[in-house]
Amino acid sequence: MSCSAKKDPNGTWHIQYRWTDWTGTKKKSQKRGFKTKKEAEQWYAHFILQQSSDPTMPLNDFWEIYRDDMKKRLRKTTMKQKEYVMNDKVLPYFGTTPINEITAPMIRKWQGEMMAKGFKPTYLKTINNQLNSILNYAVNFYDLRSNPCRKAGSMGKSKADERPYWTLEEFRMFADAVIDKKDTWVAFHILFWTGIRLGELLALTVSDINFEDGTLTIDESLARLNGVDIITDPKTESSKRVITIHQELQDILREYIAGIYRARPTTRLFAERTKSYFEHEMERGIKRSGVKKITVHCARHSHASMLVQLGFSPIEIAKRLGHGKVTTTIETYCHQSMDAQVKIANRLGEVERGGADGL
Repeated sequence: MSCSAKKDPNGTWHIQYRWTDWTGTKKKSQKRGFKTKKEAEQWYAHFILQQSSDPTMPLNDFWEIYRDDMKKRLRKTTMKQKEYVMNDKVLPYFGTTPINEITAPMIRKWQGEMMAKGFKPTYLKTINNQLNSILNYAVNFYDLRSNPCRKAGSMGKSKADERPYWTLEEFRMFADAVIDKKDTWVAFHILFWTGIRLGELLALTVSDINFEDGTLTIDESLARLNGVDIITDPKTESSKRVITIHQELQDILREYIAGIYRARPTTRLFAERTKSYFEHEMERGIKRSGVKKITVHCARHSHASMLVQLGFSPIEIAKRLGHGKVTTTIETYCHQSMDAQVKIANRLGEVERGGADGL
């Protein structure tokens, strides 16, 4: 590796340099526009550090390498969350520390500071996972001897406590409270009666509704990043699915689509609405109806819980929700409701009173 810094006629500096990339290919390039020779040489030193496999580089520099690679492999929404957590929670603490000098005691101290901020256990787990992931990447590809996160242990937990959900009666009370806004009323009927995700709802088009077969097709998800709509594939391959919808929901959708001005097959059902809009509408409806507070995503949980109580199998529920693994459905949704617990207790009482004949 070599470089040569030279002054241009306009007074700025440029640097010509050679280097060998990670594939072993020798390359030559240059960069212009530096105010001083020192600035040019500092840039070159920074560049070479990023090209090397030296685990002594600061986490700030290593993050740039990791981020550039991950951008090619992760969904844009996933990458956006990763960038936010790293920039806001990890790099301010570890950014200037060489990655091979990050120790388990340092991580434990950082974890303590994060936990003291009062974040939810699942968010604490997400924050910890970001540091763990980038250090695992350093171990696998940049010769870091070990990941100190393993010694430090984790924080938070992967799964939230049992999520609240609405009964059918609660949903109807909520729906009555938001009936003054047609798109809100229709959107929450879709969410409650199909269990689709909010991003999947926002991506729905007229052509996704098949009234002849009574189905709704899920093959896209929509998210808004920096004011721009990003269309992606659903969360997993299993999320691409066709959902049957009952006649009453079909009637609601038929009337709603008929009211959309110049609706075409590609017209989105909720083109003018966003995630934040429906979150605000959820809060408004809860306040007006007096039902217990849940999140928009918990409408999906409400649908799944209703299917469990109706006696559908985990396999049937997993397919409808678009889960890749049935275990996800069982662990997340197939909890015992209080009604089920009462039935168990009553049945055990019958067994005891009846003796062996009750079995």
